[in-house]
Amino acid sequence: MTTRHDELRLLPWSGPDGKPCFLSADDNAGYLSRLADNTEAMQLGLGSELLDHALAVLSDEHADTHELRLLVSDLTGALRDAVRVATSRGHRLATPAPSTR
Repeated sequence: MTTRHDELRLLPWSGPDGKPCFLSADDNAGYLSRLADNTEAMQLGLGSELLDHALAVLSDEHADTHELRLLVSDLTGALRDAVRVATSRGHRLATPAPSTR
């Protein structure tokens, strides 16, 4: 039995070469599915905390260039994670049947 690419779950981490990792599983309650769910929740939670931190840094008139560059780097990583989570979840949404109207 082969699994089509659109049936694979995009996991919230990359492989050692930076390429996306996918999971083919019939059981959404399996170990790797639960690990992926927990990792996604952690990534989104850290992204929310980082957003709060970013607002604080941006309101500080004395924030230096180094702090701003670090913030941009951290925000870039959090945005990458959020896009990956959204992409993965979007692919897993049920596609409605076309209307016959």
